Amino acid sequence: MSPALPDGDPAPADGLLPPTAAVSAAARDLGVYLHVPFCRVRCGYCDFNTYTASELGPPELPGASQAGYAGALVEEVALAARVLDASGLPRREVSTVFVGGGTPTLLPAADLARGLDAVREHLGLAAGAEVTTEANPDSVTPASLAELAEAGYTRVSFGMQSAVPHVLAVLERTHDPARVPQAVRWAREAGLAVSLDLIYGAPGESLDDWRTSLDAALACEPDHLSAYALVVEDGTAMAARVRRGELPAPDPDDEAAQYELADAVLREAGYGWYEVSNWARTPADACRHNVAYWRGQDWWGAGPGAHSHVGGVRWWNAKHPAAWARRLAAGTSPAVGREVLDDDARAVEAVLLGVRLAEGLPTALVPPAGLAQVPRLVADGLLEPPATGAARDGAPDTDQPRLRLTLRGRLLADAVVRALLGWDGQDDDATGVTSRAAS
Repeated sequence: MSPALPDGDPAPADGLLPPTAAVSAAARDLGVYLHVPFCRVRCGYCDFNTYTASELGPPELPGASQAGYAGALVEEVALAARVLDASGLPRREVSTVFVGGGTPTLLPAADLARGLDAVREHLGLAAGAEVTTEANPDSVTPASLAELAEAGYTRVSFGMQSAVPHVLAVLERTHDPARVPQAVRWAREAGLAVSLDLIYGAPGESLDDWRTSLDAALACEPDHLSAYALVVEDGTAMAARVRRGELPAPDPDDEAAQYELADAVLREAGYGWYEVSNWARTPADACRHNVAYWRGQDWWGAGPGAHSHVGGVRWWNAKHPAAWARRLAAGTSPAVGREVLDDDARAVEAVLLGVRLAEGLPTALVPPAGLAQVPRLVADGLLEPPATGAARDGAPDTDQPRLRLTLRGRLLADAVVRALLGWDGQDDDATGVTSRAAS
């Protein structure tokens, strides 16, 4: 079961944005997220807006057919260009494109190329743009990866998750671990940069199991690694199994030990953390698309259930692929709800997202009540002492002192955020290592 859409105001049928969205638009980057909701098998821990063929109903339903999906995606990209123009936003070439899911590479490479071509045609693609697709190791071939590279994709992010068969089994992942290095090699031969996604904290996963997965990932010599702590989300098959006592719930202490091991192993191998759950071989290898989320830039999310953010306006599309496609076919926006963030909400998000980055959070973004907590957070070993100086890892230049998380602070990032916002009820057991970038 994918999560319910958030509450908000009804989105207008024409999708037009309020005049405030255009303020300072030229200073913000524009990214595009393309959602492909199809999966061959639905993993028991997953609560993303994804569907297997049997869950979508008859293939003749608009949006329910993989064969016709790319056409509907192209329609929304064209709509994006019309809405942004009609809303008075200046034209900005797209700096990053991220195709996620689901398993985007269940679509033919030609369809993924078609989606990128639509971005290029209707919105414009900046020179040197980062273009990523997610993929399962068993959903690609040398030919499909070469076709993606030829179309303009620059990066592929493989869902490795684990190298240990019993861990993959409890996660209900179906690929053979031996397929990962093979897929990475094919991507390299096609000229694509490579990221590997890992999950830790699965029921029954030992610290030795996790070390095996880290070593296997590093043996592939990826440019980038993500490591996310397993969260058992309500409504998932895994949550039902935990509730019935068939599986133990993840242990926060075990997950903390696994995170510390990951940071130590990756640091020794030459990878630097740039966000709480992400490491890159060099600053240039960081995922620019996700960094734009954490810096509060603009992005248009196309596809069923996709979320967008432009100029302080956030909206979300109809969740079911058929409902999403019907709205596009009728010539209306697929957005079903939206919210206009006020100054207080934007200030909270700036702290919530910005503190997760290794570049640090400028103290100018922290309210006075939060600044009063900084000496305690430093004394508790959660923050480095505030410091000015050269921006780190590609951060925007600033003379403002920055607040940077320590390793312990990364484990307790949620508690640090609450303190910096001056909120009561801080919880020392809170963990900061589980969040994925919004999409």
